[in-house]
Amino acid sequence: MAEYEAVIGLEVHVQLKTNTKMFCSCKNEFGGAPNSHVCPVCLGMPGVLPTPNEEAIIKTILTGEMLECQIAPRCKFDRKNYFYPDMPKNYQISQYDEPLCANGAVTLNLLAFPKDVQNDPKVNFDKKIRLERIHLEEDVAKSFHYDGASGIDFNRAGTPLMEIVSKADIATPEEAFAYLTALKQILIYGGVSDADMEKGQMRCDVNVSIRPKGQKEYGTKVEIKNLNSISAVRKSLHYEILRQTADVEAGVPIIQQTRRWDDGRGETFMMRTKEKAHDYRYFPDPDLLPLNTEEGLHQTAKSRLPELPAAKKSRLVADYAVTEYQASVLASEVALANYFEKAAANAKNKSAVANFLLNDYFATGGDIENIPVNPEFFSELSNLVEEGKINTKQAKEVFPKMVAENKAPSVLVKELGLSQITDTAALEALCDQAIAANPRSVADFKAGKTNAVNALKGQVMKLSKGQANPQVVGDILLKKLSA
Repeated sequence: MAEYEAVIGLEVHVQLKTNTKMFCSCKNEFGGAPNSHVCPVCLGMPGVLPTPNEEAIIKTILTGEMLECQIAPRCKFDRKNYFYPDMPKNYQISQYDEPLCANGAVTLNLLAFPKDVQNDPKVNFDKKIRLERIHLEEDVAKSFHYDGASGIDFNRAGTPLMEIVSKADIATPEEAFAYLTALKQILIYGGVSDADMEKGQMRCDVNVSIRPKGQKEYGTKVEIKNLNSISAVRKSLHYEILRQTADVEAGVPIIQQTRRWDDGRGETFMMRTKEKAHDYRYFPDPDLLPLNTEEGLHQTAKSRLPELPAAKKSRLVADYAVTEYQASVLASEVALANYFEKAAANAKNKSAVANFLLNDYFATGGDIENIPVNPEFFSELSNLVEEGKINTKQAKEVFPKMVAENKAPSVLVKELGLSQITDTAALEALCDQAIAANPRSVADFKAGKTNAVNALKGQVMKLSKGQANPQVVGDILLKKLSA
């Protein structure tokens, strides 16, 4: 029996973060009352004229720059003609043969993959997924279906929408997951979109086919829609690859079609046979002149280029002495990376701040976007440990109160009575007590069992109720026992 492999390409639609819609001055806002952000232009009334949104064009070019695309010096808008209730003009203003951005790539990274495959040695975690194009268009309205009736909210109609089309470089559902995760990171870093799939700000259509391993020609492509999360993309691909493989092995031909993913049932269902590009009868929009992007638009976009996740990761390792893994996690979320840099600014041990943030804060299910703690408190807590004023165990006791009350660690240390005893005379007296009360441990140490000092150290910590500085205690005990 032949062994098959999948060939996957993704079409990702991204709503741009602008104040107004693509071709009119209506507010671009999620969550408004139905049909409250509409006008004659986005409702497709006769005689109205569209005006392109400059900010949307700049943000599309910026996306192209972040993804290593070639930016077209000239582009135009086209009409994509079809009849459907969500498209009030019966055509969508889009771009066909002269898109704003061509080629480019998205580079995957370890943390973009699902956690259950991050230790798989067969996975290529640094794979580059090439892009075909990025074009700019207007979004359609949103349909709602009730018992026995349907409704349409035109607030979304006319919203600026980028379509990012990958080449068929994706080989597994896990790579598709990582591609979308890495792409979303970059879009958020650039401030071009919030890319929230639950709000429809990032939507994905999947194209997938299978072929015998080693064959160059592609199989028959199937498109999957109704994918509302990155996890749904992964699950739908697993199902569809198995479905197509079973059909081919049973001698059933694969038909080019569009299928709908049902997340509750975990299956895809046929919607329609697939349209061809000529079915849309594209032609240049006569109401919109071609754009010359070199006249200021490209330069403005380039001036907004951010430090991207890969570059930020390298800088965090170099400037903050954090581990590669810590830097990867911190750089994966722009809000988290920005917070960490403020939190570690005054810390003597910046890696310790990363540990508090990544291991202690997130262990409590802390929110990345809204960390309710003055960032300087992380540096203060770390420095208290570094200076020997509290030990690591005491810091763990202070930490949850610091987060819950947003109170300075130095204040909490006093309130909790956790200040470490560093006075040498006081510690020597405690060490003398421990030595006198534990002659067997003393004898073991003198007989060459150097680990016996740990039992004595534990007794001193107990006598001090955990407030003795363990390093100083260890030094005093060794000095006394070796005398």
